Amino acid sequence: MTSMFQLTVFALVALSFLLVIGVPVVFALPNGWTENKKIVLPGLLIWLLLVFAVGILNSFVI
Repeated sequence: MTSMFQLTVFALVALSFLLVIGVPVVFALPNGWTENKKIVLPGLLIWLLLVFAVGILNSFVI
């Protein structure tokens, strides 16, 4: 269970880093949002699911 928790936290940190870099770049590009919202929105949904997964898995690790 601990290894699953660690992998989930690593995925959350990695995706957070990608979103912190990628979302401002998308908004800075001309027509960036209209062309790339199909990439950004699923990334945000996956990030939200990872946040809840880390919270749930944290209760099992302690």
